[in-house]
Amino acid sequence: MCNANNLLKLLIVYSICLSSTCTNSLNDDDFPNSLFQEELGYDLGGYPLYISHAELTIQIQSWNTDSRRVAKTANVVDFGAKGDGKSDDTKAFRSAWKSACSSKDDVTFVVPNYKKFLLKPSTFSGPCKSNITIKIGGSIIASDNRADYSKDRRHWLIFQRVDNLVVRGGGTINGNGNIWWQNSCKIDKSKPCKVAPTALTFYECTNLVIKHLRIENGQQIHVSIENCRDVEVSRIVVNAPEKSPNTDGIHVADTQDILISNCIIGTGDDCISIVSGSQKVQATDITCGPGHGISIGSLGAGNSEAYVSDVVVNRVNFSGTTNGVRIKTWQGGYGSASNIKFQNAQMHNVKNPIIIDQNYCDQDDPCKEQKSAVKISNVLYENIKGTSATEVAVDFECSKSHPCQEIVVDNVRLVGASGGKSKAVCKNIHLKSIGTVSPHCP
Repeated sequence: MCNANNLLKLLIVYSICLSSTCTNSLNDDDFPNSLFQEELGYDLGGYPLYISHAELTIQIQSWNTDSRRVAKTANVVDFGAKGDGKSDDTKAFRSAWKSACSSKDDVTFVVPNYKKFLLKPSTFSGPCKSNITIKIGGSIIASDNRADYSKDRRHWLIFQRVDNLVVRGGGTINGNGNIWWQNSCKIDKSKPCKVAPTALTFYECTNLVIKHLRIENGQQIHVSIENCRDVEVSRIVVNAPEKSPNTDGIHVADTQDILISNCIIGTGDDCISIVSGSQKVQATDITCGPGHGISIGSLGAGNSEAYVSDVVVNRVNFSGTTNGVRIKTWQGGYGSASNIKFQNAQMHNVKNPIIIDQNYCDQDDPCKEQKSAVKISNVLYENIKGTSATEVAVDFECSKSHPCQEIVVDNVRLVGASGGKSKAVCKNIHLKSIGTVSPHCP
């Protein structure tokens, strides 16, 4: 609730704004948000505000104090966090979370601007008594001491069983992954192959929103969304070096009803990976590169069962990636990947713009041929254009025992990077072409 002191601050700031040649009308996006929201302690978006410069009057619509409830705050600094980038702030974050999660009122968990918080592996568990918004203004940086991960090498930050969670704020989550990349067997063959932590994991969360964040230099996967329902991921930037191993941008597993939109992703692995148990997945307005493209899979590893369905990938710009849109499955698995649409994609110098690989084998030793396979059916490629960095722009390598079914290619035009010809490789596929298709299957 806005008290007299906060209202006075608002009037003072507005007076300053008038003397600084502000525009004729101010809306929610025009306010100096960091000043208003950080100094006054609340988001002006919740308070209707009308300003008339001609009359130099301010009319603030009255609000009903009985019907509006302003969230409490749990600022990590108030719980002892230093934010100097050197001190271990793990305990303070855990204490702030305990307070927020146990509150009966809605809470904003604040990671303030202009500070760097060093954290060891941490789990933030629910269920919580109220709704929590995590507002990250500063930077959260992972410990680079690998001994700190001795109890769990697979995770750095986990949010589990927290419903109605919002994570936002314009700040940065930095996995500090360089030490892990250096010790990866994919970088140094003399090193043993070991798992590395996922930077940010959401597990069994419903009604989850992640937006306006930068996530960088993940130890391995940057953001993993697992066993979640009703998820929105928007306007995030994911960034890691092209040579960083296994650094998927956004990984989706066993999750239903998820929208990923308006994101910029450049990593050393898949920009977005969608694996078994995922249904009703939309990825739209994505910029991808560098990286390995957008992948469904891999599916069926270790003769496992896998199901993915109802996926739409729409309006994606791929630049310099090793793949564009890809479906990859191991021999020996079973299950299905079906009802998939890849639409309105632009390829810029992509090595494998369109690829289905039912013989995927990500290991040093050759994979033996097996009869069982994850079945692939009802896949649409529509309005995909651009340049291929290799001669083979379309590569359908489907299973001998379970050919790809109901594959439709509609209005696809891919040429060589220098404008030359490209070709399609099509094995064990039942394909229908519509409109202009180049290259087309022989």
